[in-house]
Amino acid sequence: MSLALDPAAQDLLFREARTANTFTDEPVTDEQVQAIYDLVKFGPTAFNQSPLRVVLVRSAEGRERLVKHMAEGNQAKTSTAPLVAILAADNEFHEEIPALLPHFPQAKDAFFSERPVRESAALLNAALQAAYFIIGIRAAGLAAGPMTGCDAAGIQKEFLDDDHTPLMVVNIGKPGEDAWFPRLPRLSYDEVVTTV
Repeated sequence: MSLALDPAAQDLLFREARTANTFTDEPVTDEQVQAIYDLVKFGPTAFNQSPLRVVLVRSAEGRERLVKHMAEGNQAKTSTAPLVAILAADNEFHEEIPALLPHFPQAKDAFFSERPVRESAALLNAALQAAYFIIGIRAAGLAAGPMTGCDAAGIQKEFLDDDHTPLMVVNIGKPGEDAWFPRLPRLSYDEVVTTV
């Protein structure tokens, strides 16, 4: 059975896409980021909780504050990417449940009244949304360089608050010279899928 998605789109989003390590200096506009968000916001989350929050780091001052929290191997590319996004989970996402789940607004208190439950749900569902965000970047014809090699606690203190947990930092832009490492192997279908 073939996929409904055009093969060129499959290549753009998956087969030919890689984590970019260098970028050109072509700017990434607010309009491009808005278009990415307007596409990926439709990806599913449990109870439509939508806990992902995004901090765009554009200023030189913001970039300097961020780079010091990146692992050494991620500092140069974060310094030179046209745009950097900090992706975080909002642990107080439940405040939006009545608007996001209008047919069941009481889910806010019925399921998410306790902070540990919210943190667990926010982490899982924001991670889903982070994956959608990366695919959205690719759909915009841009390259993403997602990284978890960073001081998350430092990033939280520098850019967020105690209600937001940083997930990753994503460099965004047009791929530059020697942007890609060689494609790494993937597990086969039979190694991943079992039928019972």
